[in-house]
Order: sequence, then structure tokens, then C-alpha cells
Amino acid sequence: MRLADEHEGEQHGWAMNAYFQIIQDTLAEIQRTQREPMEQSAQLAAEDLLGNHYIYAFGSGHSHTLSEEVFYRAGGLARVVPVLDENLMVHKSATASTEWERKEGYAAEVLGRYAMTVGDVFFIVSNSGRNAVPIEMALEAKKRGAKVVAISGVKCNVGISSRHSSGKKLAEVADVVIDNCGVAGDAAVSLPGLAQKIGPTSIIASAFILNSVLIAAAQKVLAAGGTPEVWGSANSDASGNEALLAKYKGVIPHL
Repeated sequence: MRLADEHEGEQHGWAMNAYFQIIQDTLAEIQRTQREPMEQSAQLAAEDLLGNHYIYAFGSGHSHTLSEEVFYRAGGLARVVPVLDENLMVHKSATASTEWERKEGYAAEVLGRYAMTVGDVFFIVSNSGRNAVPIEMALEAKKRGAKVVAISGVKCNVGISSRHSSGKKLAEVADVVIDNCGVAGDAAVSLPGLAQKIGPTSIIASAFILNSVLIAAAQKVLAAGGTPEVWGSANSDASGNEALLAKYKGVIPHL
């Protein structure tokens, strides 16, 4: 088997173009159809920050990367707490993480390590929205008085049943629901000769949604006369992070 030469690469470059177009179309659909729940979520996050509360973020499997996406990074809000558990991540054991995220009762154990309370906002990312842990994370957070924002593939998962004993999916137990506007099965590009589609969209879409909401929240805080705390780049000689680290080290887990 040989690799395509430059001319053949141009002919076959349509696959990358197709994926690029799908991503563009997905983001455009989010902008067109999800502005209302995104604005609602931004308002909740802004009120949270103005009240000196915390923003929590969680995802299992590949979605766990979204909780790290908004934590301790350049241009990210300082008062963000990722809810992390190795059993629910793919780096320890991808197949085991699939089993763990279906385990009822485990969310309460994980969330028990965090001081989430009334006034906090919890972003939960789950493309399928059907597994027990994300659903129970939402239920546990609401018991504590936190507001729950779900980012999920709502329309593309119509007809997929819940794996939780309640029969409900994440979108049915959250306070605000944002659809990532993906396709069923997540993978979106069809290649001739390949039965399975390739090229997922949910992580890119969810990262766009989550960052957009937090940017809008920062804008709302400023409009209300507050000053949102934002991390600078740790690789800059003048990041300005020292004061934030002194304030939150030992207060925000994982710092």
C-alpha cells in the first residue's frame, strides 16, 4: 500500500473539506438555534460569579476533556472547578470507563469529594445523555441546590433509551439544556469503501458552547460592575496568575 502523491492528495482532499464544512454547519446551527439556552446559562454563571460562588464542570469518557478545557488555562475563568475521576476517563482504561459511567450510585461518591453548594452552577457534558453517572451527577447537584446546565446531543439521540433506572436522560433532569447539534453516533463523515462513519463533532461543538457561555458570563459580570477573574498564560513571563494561585490554591481542587 502506498501513500497518495501530491496530485492525488488534492483529489482526495475533499474528505478534510467535508469535515470542515460539517463543523462549520454544526457551529452555525448552534448559533442559530441554541442562543436562548446559552444566554440563560451565561446569566446563571454570571450570577454565580457575582455571588462569589463556583462554576463546576463534568464529563465522563471523552467528554471529561471539556471539564479540563475550562480549568486553569489562558483566558479561562479562575473560579472553575473540574469534577474529575480517573475511573471515568479513557487514559486509565477506555473500556472500563464505559462500564463505570453506567454504574448507578457512583456519581454521589465522586461528587462527595467536592464542596458544591447552593448558588453554584454545574455544567455537565454528555453527548448521549443516557448513562447513569452524568444523570446522577445532575440529580445530586440539584439536591445540593446547584443549578445544572446540560450540554448534550439532544435531537440526534431521540429514540435512544436511558441506561438509568429512572428512565430519564440528562436533558430531562437539567435546569437548562444546550443541544450540541450533532448527528446520531457522533461521527459525521462518510468515506467510500468504509462502512463506519468517521470524524466526531461533539467535543468541538461542546468546547465552543462551553467557552462561549463563559465568555458571555464574563461580559455580564463586567456589565454589572464586577471584575471576572481570568487566568493568564502560564507560559507568559507576566501571566498575573500569582495572586490567583495564592487565593485559590488549596481552595479549588486540582490546582
